[in-house]
Amino acid sequence: MNKWNMIIDVAECTNCNLCTLAAMDEYVGNEFPGYSAPMPKHGHKWINILQKERGQVPIVDVAYMPTMCNHCDNAPCITKGAGAVKKRDDGIVLIDPMKVKGRKDLVEACPYGHIWWNEGLQVPQAWTFDAHLIDSGWCQTRGQQSCPTGAMRAVCVDDDEMAKLAAEQGLEVLRPELGTKPRVYYKNLWRFSKCFIAGSVSAQTNDGIIDCIEGAVVRLLKGGVVVAEAATDNYGDFKFDGLDENSGNYLVEISAGQGKKTNTAQLGVSINLGEIRL
Repeated sequence: MNKWNMIIDVAECTNCNLCTLAAMDEYVGNEFPGYSAPMPKHGHKWINILQKERGQVPIVDVAYMPTMCNHCDNAPCITKGAGAVKKRDDGIVLIDPMKVKGRKDLVEACPYGHIWWNEGLQVPQAWTFDAHLIDSGWCQTRGQQSCPTGAMRAVCVDDDEMAKLAAEQGLEVLRPELGTKPRVYYKNLWRFSKCFIAGSVSAQTNDGIIDCIEGAVVRLLKGGVVVAEAATDNYGDFKFDGLDENSGNYLVEISAGQGKKTNTAQLGVSINLGEIRL
């Protein structure tokens, strides 16, 4: 049968927080029996946008990643809840607001940190995939409805179709090693999870002026093997992205009409090698 999934494009999120505000608008002070107790006005972010800055000035980028209850197929909170947390046939996980009274232990059951403790009502809470709206005929969530860039998209398809979409679009889930089988998928997750090696190439011209070099060939090697190749842009910049953090030693080889040069890079997080003069 068809089940609900969320696809989030990290490259399209601008941190406007309209999805976060839409969730608050929907749930703060509003009770939906059988779905959720009222969300407190302060302290909760059922849709929480994480920020990651990569690189060093002047080569820097920032990525934003909306996070929320993943509505996992193998959700630890369901096991811990012992009947108080259930997965519906359409894939949505709901925490019964009546059965979980006083169950603060459920907060720690979520390895993603997306069960929130409502101190006033003494209940654990999480984003419900707007199930009360879905059940009344909505085909999108409040977050998707409010997103001006289309970074968030709810899809209701069977598992085979979702697997096909994931393969075609390069979708990933957070922390797959946990085996929780999330239903929130991310496109362009490398913007948040990977790192880069970048730099700028320059040389001295015949009239003594230092200028950037466009079209210089830059090769990235690891263990003597070329793993990527690029050409500098009109500002002399190059960038090798999608590399694993803490992946160790790399060699950067640069060649142009002005000469050749090699630089070493020890990759922990994203690094800007700065100006490399031939």
